[in-house]
Amino acid sequence: MSNRLPPFVPAAGARVLVVGDVILDRYLHGDTTRISPEAPVPVVRVGSTEERPGGAANVALNLRALGIDVELAGVTGADAAADNLSDMLRAAGIACRFLRRDGFPTITKVRVLSQHQQLLRLDYEAALPPADDGALLDQCGGFAGFDCVVLSDYAKGGLARVGDFIRLARSRGVPVLVDPKGADFARYAGATVLTPNLKEFEQVVGACADEGEIGRKGEQLRRELDLDGLLVTRGERGMTLVQAAGPKVLHVAARAHEVYDVTGAGDTVIATLAAAMVSGHVLPEAMQYANAAAGLVVEKLGTASATVEELNARLAGKRGARRGVLTRPELEAEIDRARRRGERIAMTNGCFDILHAGHVRFLEQARALGDRLVVAVNDDASVQRLKGAGRPINAHADRMAVLAALGSVDWVIGFSEDTPRDLIAGVLPDVLAKGGDYRPDQVAGAAEVAAAGGQVVILPLVPGRSSTGVIDAAARSAGRTGRK
Repeated sequence: MSNRLPPFVPAAGARVLVVGDVILDRYLHGDTTRISPEAPVPVVRVGSTEERPGGAANVALNLRALGIDVELAGVTGADAAADNLSDMLRAAGIACRFLRRDGFPTITKVRVLSQHQQLLRLDYEAALPPADDGALLDQCGGFAGFDCVVLSDYAKGGLARVGDFIRLARSRGVPVLVDPKGADFARYAGATVLTPNLKEFEQVVGACADEGEIGRKGEQLRRELDLDGLLVTRGERGMTLVQAAGPKVLHVAARAHEVYDVTGAGDTVIATLAAAMVSGHVLPEAMQYANAAAGLVVEKLGTASATVEELNARLAGKRGARRGVLTRPELEAEIDRARRRGERIAMTNGCFDILHAGHVRFLEQARALGDRLVVAVNDDASVQRLKGAGRPINAHADRMAVLAALGSVDWVIGFSEDTPRDLIAGVLPDVLAKGGDYRPDQVAGAAEVAAAGGQVVILPLVPGRSSTGVIDAAARSAGRTGRK
């Protein structure tokens, strides 16, 4: 079938409810250079910790990234992990309908990574109380006001009575998309669309020798479960859609160019499918949008999402490097791709509290030292430790957004430590730039960069230009005019 699609435009006012197993994904990043004397395992010197919403929460984030209004319902513990999840999701514009339970830990997956390779995963979870799935159904308010319901089943217990969710939603005329788990697909009978991966599909119908057999067995399963559609994701071999209306079986080839991490790809598929359907697209079109979005997220590290801009760029065949504010796994993936293209990486860091002409000139000079420029930015707490009470003037997210808008800056990343030494040691830029009267050996991360064969360059500051000077001038002006 044709892969030519119009740009994706999210429908204004469309609302989706995601229900399922809510997970906190925690990533520990560090370097490993030796084997432990206690056991034959690598020693990882942890440099940074990152948390992201996972499971059903990642589905919700993917929907929000595509411009869809979304709410999330799930069971969590009454703990700090649930607080962190709630804070991250609300900051993304996602309303949470969490059932917090004492004595039950929020499901947390801890991944230890070095050089963007996963070395170990630790899972914290416990069985849900039997009554919680019924309480979670009540929490959904009869699905009133939603254009679609997405059920994200990670087999953690939140959807033990998944059939009740499906029957109630369909009785209200609300489409239900399900990402299934396990070998008992009868639990999902009556859903609108089911989105198993090939391994999950073959657990139910048996091994499939080719696309023809996937289509035949898929149609039989679709009829047995009374589904409108069955979308089987097949990794690097693409996707197969079996549907009741129109052409019975459709196949599309995968769109990924480089696969770094398949974590969360299924979340992206069902989220994009839902986003496209509530935006007026039929299933075959929705599948193609989902296929393109999945190709984007497997090129990133860890649980990730695709934005409307990225999706439309991929549909248009554009392969330019992603720019802007990135997480550490995203930055590492972009740098890896840049180096494969033979590009030199320059890096600098600072508070950049009030951006002025001196900053702009310095960043232009730093960018000229390489093909790509990474700017690491102190978070608010570390700025306060460095600059004192009353600083920063501008919040961390605002400072990073302003830097990301500069033509000289490719990638912006935050850090919480007093110095970015560990971050720089992880990136190992070709050129590390710093402004002022430092000696190279006084620059955080310089030793690590030099040891890897990189350069440390000290650039002159523009005289009379500083954030402190701007703040002092503003205070004097306010004093003269009597402003508070």
